[in-house]
Amino acid sequence: MSETGQKIRVVLAEDQEMLLGALAALLAMENDITVVAQTRTGRQAIDAVRAHRPDVLIADIEMPEMTGIDAARALKGSGTRVIMVTTFARPGYLRRAMEAGASGYLLKARPARELADAVRRIHRGLRVIDPELASEAWAEPDPLTERERQVLRLSAEGVSTADIARQLHLSAGTVRNYLSDAIDKLGASNRIEAARTAREKGWL
Repeated sequence: MSETGQKIRVVLAEDQEMLLGALAALLAMENDITVVAQTRTGRQAIDAVRAHRPDVLIADIEMPEMTGIDAARALKGSGTRVIMVTTFARPGYLRRAMEAGASGYLLKARPARELADAVRRIHRGLRVIDPELASEAWAEPDPLTERERQVLRLSAEGVSTADIARQLHLSAGTVRNYLSDAIDKLGASNRIEAARTAREKGWL
């Protein structure tokens, strides 16, 4: 139990339904943890946190509508601590997650028992991060600005320059400039190569 004698309240955010159910079942076996909501997108996670005010949000990184990192940033200061649980052992993702306010970063390949332990430790105000990954996270800085990242991500998803401009309330010329800057910074020959490089590094 928590220091107040109450169960630690958790919201889950995972877009793979089978894994979402497995995580919920795993945590249900713990007598000091209760799952108050299960969600499948970053935006649903934010809504659930605001509705239930849980102690901890466990979120995947790559989800529809909004990434787990973006959700963590939106919830910064809400009082809910965030753990990223992901398949991606990418230092860039870890660095961005920590900068967004996440308290933990776990790989899905880790033993299942570590998740419940991480929830307890983070609830106590500690951080849970793979030490090897943590040392690598600051070895190579992310060269992209947040706007360059948004534009490159949408472009990689096949969104046209005109549609990106509409979505982000920018001019088409500005979008092209952001793409050009991102391509130059990543030493790529085109936007597809730039997106691939950024994704491999965890910057996208």
